[in-house]
Amino acid sequence: MARNLEDIQREIERTRRQLASTLDEIADRSKPANLVEDAKVQASAKLQDPQAQKVLAGVAAAVVGVIVVGVLRSRKRRTELEEIKRLLAAR
Repeated sequence: MARNLEDIQREIERTRRQLASTLDEIADRSKPANLVEDAKVQASAKLQDPQAQKVLAGVAAAVVGVIVVGVLRSRKRRTELEEIKRLLAAR
């Protein structure tokens, strides 16, 4: 059954409006401010997850541990250098 010209034109106009609406929505979603806000919301949601909190706590503990070990090694090395200096000065 052949469609009449008016039906085809109405369908084309409806399709154009839908396409324009879709393009407007894509443009709105791709604005940097909206992308930043979406990222904040997602990050906040992930930080509320108990499993993610456990992982972050583990990572933080590991980082603190590495820093403590580094500081202790540095102090030990400094003490050893001072002892070597003292022994050399006593000669």
